[in-house]
Amino acid sequence: AIAAVALVPLSQAQADDYQIDIEGQHAFIQFKINHLGYSYILGSFEEFDGQFSYDPEDLDASSVNIEVQVNSLNSNHAERDRHILSDDFLNASEYPTATFSSTGFESTGEDEGVLTGDLTLHGETQEIEMPVKLMGEGDDPWGSYRAGFEGSTTLTLGDYGIDMSDFPEAMHELELYVTFEGIRQ
Repeated sequence: AIAAVALVPLSQAQADDYQIDIEGQHAFIQFKINHLGYSYILGSFEEFDGQFSYDPEDLDASSVNIEVQVNSLNSNHAERDRHILSDDFLNASEYPTATFSSTGFESTGEDEGVLTGDLTLHGETQEIEMPVKLMGEGDDPWGSYRAGFEGSTTLTLGDYGIDMSDFPEAMHELELYVTFEGIRQ
């Protein structure tokens, strides 16, 4: 259930490459799903890695790649996590990673747009669109340059071969939220 993620302009001659700052815990892939129509389950994926290229002068050319370790799912309830990771839902033993690779970006305003890309989850690849926003960019106190982004989208779990037919319709979709900082390389 990821994904994820981010606005990232790419111009081969001018774009700067960024490594997502997972070591500093400045990156998150989170989800929210309705629970039987009564409340929500919130969770995150704790282990992932990725890179992006960014050029503020060429926002219409975007590039981001993320790989998520599905077994790193954490919903703050170990028994529920085991069930979500089982073959009833994510089948993490057969599909241990989820990936996102961007295919395009369309600017919709200053510092925001819609990122398009291929999300592979549960062995199925679907094109998704994610509205994204540049949170900011600049020098950090440790001598590096950073850029940060956030985005969210809604996924229909059946599109990824996850059978939700035994559950209320409210549970058939999942909200995915991604935020991260990248350190310019």
